[in-house]
Amino acid sequence: MLALLYLLVRAFEFGGSTAPIDSAGDASSGEWHTVRRVVDGDTLLLENRERIRLIGVDTPETVRPDHPVEHFGPEASAFTKRLAERQRVRLIFGHERQDKYGRTLAFVYLADGRLLNEEIIRQGYGHAYTRHPFAADLMVRFRDAEREARTAHRGLWSR
Repeated sequence: MLALLYLLVRAFEFGGSTAPIDSAGDASSGEWHTVRRVVDGDTLLLENRERIRLIGVDTPETVRPDHPVEHFGPEASAFTKRLAERQRVRLIFGHERQDKYGRTLAFVYLADGRLLNEEIIRQGYGHAYTRHPFAADLMVRFRDAEREARTAHRGLWSR
């Protein structure tokens, strides 16, 4: 209970919201785009050439300059590619619109209603990345998804 209260306070401190960012069945919310290609496990390139960095998830690096490919990075990229490449997705933007690299920050919903950010974590292809606050209910969901993946020894936790 104290942990939830802490998350709520932190969300308001950083301008976050405790309200859900989206109602899963509301197709009028957000912007629809087609994913041109998957750059790596947590970054997409849209048809309009806009780079999208998924909020709340961090996958092992595969394309970072002067940095080796990290363990399980190719698998994470392949997973994201299977789900999102050449697919229509719905973007819901976070409190901050861009990261320090100029990428657009977003929650990405697949056509079937699944939240790509959360699905990557749930299947063990990435960590819940909650260092930068976002909607408190989603932070809890992402942490729960990571706990589920760890317990089930999926992906990054399979060995």
